[in-house]
Amino acid sequence: MANCIRCGRQLPGLSFGKKICQWCVQHEAYQRGEIAEDARQPVMRTPWVRRGESTIGLTQVIFGINVAVFLGMALAGSTVMDFPAQETLRWGANWGPLTLSGEWWRLLTCVFVHGGVIHIAFNMWCLWNLGGLAESLYGRWTYAAIYLICGVGASLASVAWHPGVPSVGASGAIFGLAGALIAAFKLGEFSVPRSALSGTLRSLAMFVVYNLIFGQVIGTTDNAAHIGGLITGLILGGLVALLAPQHDHDLRRVAIFVTVTVVIAGGAVELAHYHGLPLRLGRASISAEDNQPGRAIAHLEKIVKQRPNFVPARFDLAQAYFNQAEYSQAGTELKHVLELEPRHVGARSLLGMVYLNQNHSQDAKDTFTQLITQDPNNAEAHYGLGMALAAEDDHQAAVKEYKTAAGIDPQSTGVNYNLGLSYAKLNQYDDAIAAYLKEQQQSGDYYELDAALADAYQAKGLTQKAQEASNKAAQLKAAAQ
Repeated sequence: MANCIRCGRQLPGLSFGKKICQWCVQHEAYQRGEIAEDARQPVMRTPWVRRGESTIGLTQVIFGINVAVFLGMALAGSTVMDFPAQETLRWGANWGPLTLSGEWWRLLTCVFVHGGVIHIAFNMWCLWNLGGLAESLYGRWTYAAIYLICGVGASLASVAWHPGVPSVGASGAIFGLAGALIAAFKLGEFSVPRSALSGTLRSLAMFVVYNLIFGQVIGTTDNAAHIGGLITGLILGGLVALLAPQHDHDLRRVAIFVTVTVVIAGGAVELAHYHGLPLRLGRASISAEDNQPGRAIAHLEKIVKQRPNFVPARFDLAQAYFNQAEYSQAGTELKHVLELEPRHVGARSLLGMVYLNQNHSQDAKDTFTQLITQDPNNAEAHYGLGMALAAEDDHQAAVKEYKTAAGIDPQSTGVNYNLGLSYAKLNQYDDAIAAYLKEQQQSGDYYELDAALADAYQAKGLTQKAQEASNKAAQLKAAAQ
């Protein structure tokens, strides 16, 4: 920040282009006779002069924490322009399914995480100006409390407005500082003549209005967090100005901060209760995506125990069991789902696959046949029925079902591979080769496909092609080990 060319005081934040502080402006006006001799001009601690007891302020500390986190993310990632959402979540981003299901610390950690270099640069520029002013006015511990509580209030507003969108950044807390300063100046917390504050108030108002409008225009800015932080700051600033304006009112200020924190905590609990189970399911899905199937299953089991008739949780739990090859448990959950919702297409289809993996081909046939009766154009049902028929060596009927599935969904993965296997069982090697090549074109090479293609070429007497396919299969197998 710049210094006044008259007295050397540091100018307040957002004093764009100014060279003389408001105190000197007032003093010069008094000398010119423009201010009455009996006008109040108290002797007091100059609000925005940096004190001499320390060369490092809390604003610099907060600034440093933000930069350190950003550098850590940059070193761990491949870009600094725009970090992916999954990366920000690992560093503490605010996201409904995680935050509202118990990871409350994200309401605060997200304030120190940024999405890219432009994001942090703009926020730190604003923090440097507003933070320095707020710190000099309030003192360190009050300033720290306002900053952190406003950050949490902003995060709660963000997750309330769009719980499914990850949110990061210090801007909500910075808007909170602006709100606190506006409330403090308007309510006269500091014994400063109005003429000395009008310019700062205008700058603060312009900062708030400009950033809210800019955020609305670009569409990617989290204005919910901005508004939440601003409102929290206005409340805190107003309460401090009215109830604890003096720096020695420590106990009053503590009571204010504790009360507002309790109110925010109550709002967080109510918000978690309102969104409830759908967000908790999202948390389980994140665990599964992060290759933590055990954690996902434990979370889903807890939900099912609390809400036995909640179909989405039971179905997700069945899928988690199936992915872990725990077919008996998966089948049990799927039967519960179908009892609660008999026409649940996904549950019936997955139950058929469970039966196939348990070598219960007749049960699989019955299940897929029921699904086809319910939905004749269900490609997965025809595909599953084809596999069940193939398991009973009824390859002629299996070919028919595979062709039907491919006709309904030409991009279905695996259908042509299984079609080729049934053709090979029927000694129709030309058709088998054609099906394998089509699968190769759709899905790329994989060991089982190239091994089956090699066998088909060998059966046709195409030795060179068989050897090429066999070599490729061997390479793929070795790479997978």
